[in-house]
Amino acid sequence: MTMIAEETFQRPVGELLRGWRERRRLSQLDLANQVEVSTRHVSFVENGRSKPSREMVLRLAEHLDVPLRDRNQLLLAGGYAPVFSEASLHSPAMMAIRETLRRLLKAHEPFPALVVDRWWNIVETNAAAALFTEGVAPELLAAPINALRLTLHPDALGGRITNLAEIRASALSTLQRQIASTADPELQDLYDELRGYAVPGGDRFPAAPTPEVVVPMKLRRGDRELSLLTTIATFGTPLDVTVSELMIEQFFPADDATAEYLKELS
Repeated sequence: MTMIAEETFQRPVGELLRGWRERRRLSQLDLANQVEVSTRHVSFVENGRSKPSREMVLRLAEHLDVPLRDRNQLLLAGGYAPVFSEASLHSPAMMAIRETLRRLLKAHEPFPALVVDRWWNIVETNAAAALFTEGVAPELLAAPINALRLTLHPDALGGRITNLAEIRASALSTLQRQIASTADPELQDLYDELRGYAVPGGDRFPAAPTPEVVVPMKLRRGDRELSLLTTIATFGTPLDVTVSELMIEQFFPADDATAEYLKELS
């Protein structure tokens, strides 16, 4: 991570801003109208003829929907100090956040729930999430456990998900959107790894659209097939990098049989 950051800071702030604008598929005119400055000013900032103020860097970053981690990098590239903290989830300053997460996870039982970071590494789970680690190869359970790797790897849930092609296509599509949004090379490496996993039967994508409104994950457990839907939530208006990147993934039973079985397991 340090090498990536150093390379980023060596690039001019205008060049970085232009990269984010192009990633968002906005013209200089579009961005200028949103920020309420002239197109000439945006052009001068991007080509280095004008040094943007700290406030202008933040305004441009906000309208470009730049992640907080990358806003700090833009500020550093512009010669300014970062404004968004990045506290460890285990630091005293984050105690209230940790307690909130644990209450949310506990309240979701007997159904599985977990919290992941920007790179899909699991940082917290409830007791019901143990359902996902049964029979998984030990090397895949070494910290940090990656939720997407755990889902798709053939020696993990990938060997027990009966509609793996559909789940794989959905997971990779989600990851592609995240890469497009963040330009994070670590996420690209994860995508390349996941895309290389073998799929039983050789099918890498679903053969045809399914009739469901939402595709459930169908997980084999013994002689049962559990059907689970998932939702992802984030914190609103975060001002800390770590908090802004947390995702709370909650699994819900897609049918009565799965709901009853999960209640029995608890």
